[in-house]
Amino acid sequence: MKNLFIACALLFSIINTTHATNPKSPDDKTGTISGKVLDATLKQPLPYVNIIIKNGKDEVLTGGITSEDGTFNIEKIEEGKIIVSIQFIGYKTLRKEVSISKNNYNINLGNIFLEESAESLDEVTVVAETSTIQQKIDRKVITIGKDLTTIGATASEIMNNLPSVNVDSQSGAISLRGNENVRVLVDGKPTNVPAAQLLKQIPSTSIKSVELITNPSAKYNPEGMSGIINIVLHKNANIGFNGSFNVGLAQEVNANFNSSIDMNYRNGKFNFYGNYGNNIGKGRNFGFVNRLDDDTKQLFYGLDSNKSHLYKIGVDYYINEKNTFSVYTNQNLYNGKSNNMASVIFLLQNQPDFRQDNFSDYGNNTETYNASFTHDFNKEGHKILLEADYSVFNSDENASFKFNTAPSYIDLVKNNRENIIVNLDYENPLKNEAKLELGLEYRNNISKNFYNTTSTFLYNSDYVYERSIYSFYATFGKTLNKWSYQVGARIEQYDVQADFKQDTQADATFTDEKFSIYPSTFLSYKTSEKGTVQLSFSRRVDRPGLEQINPIREWSTPRITSVGNPELVQQFTNSYELNYTKQIKGGSITAGGFYRTIEDEISRAVYYDPQDPNGDRFILTYDNFDNNSAYGFEASSNYKPLKWWSFNASTEYFLKTVKGVVDNENVEVDNAVFNVRMSNNFTVTEKLSLSLFGMFRGPDEGLQFKRKTMTMVNTGLRYTFLNEQATFSFSYNDILNTMRFAFDGDRPYPSVGEFNWESNQWRIGFNYRFGGNKYRALSRKQRDDNEKSGSGGFI
Repeated sequence: MKNLFIACALLFSIINTTHATNPKSPDDKTGTISGKVLDATLKQPLPYVNIIIKNGKDEVLTGGITSEDGTFNIEKIEEGKIIVSIQFIGYKTLRKEVSISKNNYNINLGNIFLEESAESLDEVTVVAETSTIQQKIDRKVITIGKDLTTIGATASEIMNNLPSVNVDSQSGAISLRGNENVRVLVDGKPTNVPAAQLLKQIPSTSIKSVELITNPSAKYNPEGMSGIINIVLHKNANIGFNGSFNVGLAQEVNANFNSSIDMNYRNGKFNFYGNYGNNIGKGRNFGFVNRLDDDTKQLFYGLDSNKSHLYKIGVDYYINEKNTFSVYTNQNLYNGKSNNMASVIFLLQNQPDFRQDNFSDYGNNTETYNASFTHDFNKEGHKILLEADYSVFNSDENASFKFNTAPSYIDLVKNNRENIIVNLDYENPLKNEAKLELGLEYRNNISKNFYNTTSTFLYNSDYVYERSIYSFYATFGKTLNKWSYQVGARIEQYDVQADFKQDTQADATFTDEKFSIYPSTFLSYKTSEKGTVQLSFSRRVDRPGLEQINPIREWSTPRITSVGNPELVQQFTNSYELNYTKQIKGGSITAGGFYRTIEDEISRAVYYDPQDPNGDRFILTYDNFDNNSAYGFEASSNYKPLKWWSFNASTEYFLKTVKGVVDNENVEVDNAVFNVRMSNNFTVTEKLSLSLFGMFRGPDEGLQFKRKTMTMVNTGLRYTFLNEQATFSFSYNDILNTMRFAFDGDRPYPSVGEFNWESNQWRIGFNYRFGGNKYRALSRKQRDDNEKSGSGGFI
């Protein structure tokens, strides 16, 4: 496989040869176009503006960008009729037609004034009043507006309001189209933080947009059976000093505080930017599970407190018009405490009630460092990108367990994880509206888990896990009139080794290796100027996560312990999608369906604990099962029916078969789920607007229980003042107090239960934007912006 990488690397060894400038010969029939670009209002020079030179057929010949004083000079242009296109984000594109001939080889366009484009000014730090949904070739992009940031203080809380996404309010497990095998990225990069924990640590005000990539192309690594959720954090690139500040407070019983600040300074060849967000507060949760076969009642109560701080700092260095170097770091500091109580009350049996008290003190630090270098060739869109990403995650947990009928004990858990990713990407727009993309990727993950306990029935253990993946991908796309297509494939070599040591047991080693090919195909047809049909196919993989294969205790209650299964193997998915997007007056509508087949499906399994002599305790783990399938339909729309009313709405209906083992018995459940969401925004005056959000989540049946219907209604208002630089917001969430997790269970015993948390909250928020410059610096295309291309449970 290493030889393959050496061979593939040769594809990127071609460099752009720079020719020496020679005196113009009589046979040289090329010319020069020069000029100066300025802001039409401020009359100030605009640096780094794109100047694109095209022929009479609108084909790109060459191009360049303006220097710091706004001037440009483009040479070696073949004679003939030429179109000069001046493009700059935040401004209207300007086209000029000129002719290069023997009488005019040197053309000076003089001062060129660009006018602002109001449609793109809200792209930077100005957060839109209402969230928007945009369907692209391989993803749905939800721009986070103030209507969503006032709904929730963290990413976990606002995710439930996004199409096709659900977050389990108890475990924090996230699912896409009803499947928890989803990959969560931040700024297009994986993190070492478990997804459920990560979503609770990111303040909602730090999020610019969320991308739902349900059928990724071969350019993306194939992990995540149901797709990828990419959380894009704010990054400003305005010229001068600019920024915004947010602060919020939420409360039902306990107060929760969050704030963030987003700043940048852009001058000359450097753009410095930074983002800080925090989330500090407490939250309680409580519930019960009544076991019907032996008349016992389990009661649960928990109080969690947390402090989360998220930093992002970076700099872009525009070396010259062809080369850009960027570095940034994300730093996430998290500390939490929990006080949980679980008890078993025996209503009829003649035995004492059982109670477990758990006190936990835990924290983690996540550090991510990223560096990238981009070289642009002479042809527009022809570029090569080298990017390296390194992250480290360290966490510690000190948990004490006290019982009224058994000895107490203390658990000490330490986790250390390192992640390295190196990408080399090449893009080349070919003739006749075609595009070629090639890439190499190396990924390495190392995880170490150390568990020490004073328990008499649990044992000290150490766990070391290392995974390496070598990848090469190639995609080719082309547009033919109303048709466009993209085909690609990704090849990967996957190697993993895990070493497990536990007292009283022999050392164990888990290994797995596999060479795989992951093809992808996208086909698009424009039915009209405003309608598009898209058909896509991709093959994906869900590799067992650390929590799924780690045999060390994850969590426990008086009657259940959750652990991983080191014998899990990879599951593969073939995914098919068909979507139709229609632009209508006032908005757009997207509808489609999906079908996927799953090989060696990973699912939950419940067994009796062999170390429990009474047979009352269970082990909750994972296992591989037979092949499976799922399909569904979904639709979404953002629409403005009236000048004072706009809304986003989405619905999904999917069917799946859930397979697993409960009480040593194979179980298969056919399940259909229906969900609806709608977010409304009402404009009262130019400064005042109101919002109304509603959600219906239909019943969902799993291996152990059937969850009942969940509903929620939120209201809010926003008021803008200080020349639209400041915004005050107020919201009242779950106004009917209906958001709860209620279920009926049949396996492994008949039961009913319900869990509640602090969802009936009021929230206030304040946002202030500062900085006076209106125009942007050069916006570079990042890897995560490319448009073409768990755990938890109850018993």
